Amino acid sequence: MPTPEKIYDIIIIGGGPIGIACGLEAEKKNLDYLILEKGCLVNSLYHYPTNMTFFSTSEKLELDNIPFISNNPKPKKAEALEYYRRITTSNQLDINLFEKVNTVEKKENKLLQVTSEKGTYLAHNVIVATGFYDIPNYLNIPGEELPKVYHYYNDPHYFATRKTVVVGASNSAVDAALEIFRKGGEVTMIVRKPEIGRRVKYWVRPDIDNRINEGSIKAHFNARLLEIRKDEVVIETPQGKQSMENDFVLLMTGYRPNFKFLEDIGIKMSDDGRKIPQYNPQTMETNVNNVYLAGVICGGVDTHKWFIENSRIHAKMIMEHITTKN
Repeated sequence: MPTPEKIYDIIIIGGGPIGIACGLEAEKKNLDYLILEKGCLVNSLYHYPTNMTFFSTSEKLELDNIPFISNNPKPKKAEALEYYRRITTSNQLDINLFEKVNTVEKKENKLLQVTSEKGTYLAHNVIVATGFYDIPNYLNIPGEELPKVYHYYNDPHYFATRKTVVVGASNSAVDAALEIFRKGGEVTMIVRKPEIGRRVKYWVRPDIDNRINEGSIKAHFNARLLEIRKDEVVIETPQGKQSMENDFVLLMTGYRPNFKFLEDIGIKMSDDGRKIPQYNPQTMETNVNNVYLAGVICGGVDTHKWFIENSRIHAKMIMEHITTKN
């Protein structure tokens, strides 16, 4: 529990790879910081599918030039968890886990008050590095609340021998479809567009295309899910509406940042539907003085724009600006 008189140089909200990178840079600059993470360490990565393979090679996931040694050219989820955990513990980063931040407010003397579920903190600067994985993009269709419906996918065994509809055509949807098929599940993909997504990992794309072409995985293109019922689903296809027997539905329709949290802080968003937060790309400071953004949250709904390998630099940019203005 923080003491009321203590004032941190920086509070970092989010204990993912970019939040950890910010902590490492703060230590280099001898800044007094604290990382607040609402879940476990690298919470979003922990909730990725068990068998997930990163698109990036291990060296592009490294922080602070600390080597990431992987058994594979592209590391697995378990290897990434081990890497970021070792960095955190070996550097004794100051981080509070399972402590969700509720508000960030301006106080007198230009201080920022950060209120969490467990206490209140004062800081000269705040960095928001909360990612985007916590809020699914809902379809808002009848039956989406049924227990057979999942917005997150973990392991294929649960769906073995069952009829599973996978909605989406991105990496998460394709990985789930292929894994469940190979564990004996009967998979049908519902895809809004005329083909599998163009950003699907290049070494996976031929696999899913071949499985669909041979009929091992069924796919309805230019289609959408209309309703989810207890034992079936209703879809709209170019040939008209149809229903099919169904046990589970995986809605792999993507995720979005917590825009309300940013707006409550006072951060302005673009009004073009992309909801890109307002920040200085040279310093990462938002329109709210002394509040910074780092990582994927900078992209608004374009969650594919920023990822670990191209947003690691945000930590150094922010710390250089904080130390320069002070």
